[in-house]
Amino acid sequence: MSDSDDDDIPRLSSHTLAALQEFYAEQKQQSDPGRDDKYNIGIIEENWQLSQFWYSQETALQLAKEAIAAAGEGGRIACVSAPSVYQKLRALHREDFSVYIFEYDKRFAIYGEEFIFYDYNNPLDLPEKIAAHSFDIVIADPPYLSKECLRKTSETIKYLTQGKILLCTGAVMEEEAAKLLGVKMCKFIPKHTRTLGNEFRCYVNYDSGLDHEI
Repeated sequence: MSDSDDDDIPRLSSHTLAALQEFYAEQKQQSDPGRDDKYNIGIIEENWQLSQFWYSQETALQLAKEAIAAAGEGGRIACVSAPSVYQKLRALHREDFSVYIFEYDKRFAIYGEEFIFYDYNNPLDLPEKIAAHSFDIVIADPPYLSKECLRKTSETIKYLTQGKILLCTGAVMEEEAAKLLGVKMCKFIPKHTRTLGNEFRCYVNYDSGLDHEI
């Protein structure tokens, strides 16, 4: 090969090469994050096509603490389409409760046996190890603001819970949520990392600390 042939081979600038290496490093971290930051909210980026919007750190912590208090020592917590609450629960490094994440997005399979693939269109298509009424509390955040999505997710919630329900969804779903799950709107107003177009609220069917948060 002649020198002139070498000159025809395209080469990346040092700046472009550095940017490309940084991109690949970020991709590797997202697919296999380290132990220390594995449960950080945002380690898995939002996918808007799946209607994913993560809670703010403060909201995730508030909901995680509420779940722990409601479940009690040694309790079992189910996070249905609410991955940022699951992440915050595990980031607290507590071992006095068990928690599962029910998610359609298989990127969350990095959480091993605690990840349960879940499609709200098939609300009761769950593995055998998930027994009926085996969770002290279910935290659910249906991905879409529609009656159909809430109705199908409600089937899952009622199958999983022993009684306590913490539902996070739009304020426009208040009447439907009350009809399907017997939940009432709380005073606590959840926040997201991004501003949503619809007013978002929390609903519970038990005496909750969230009703004392303005």
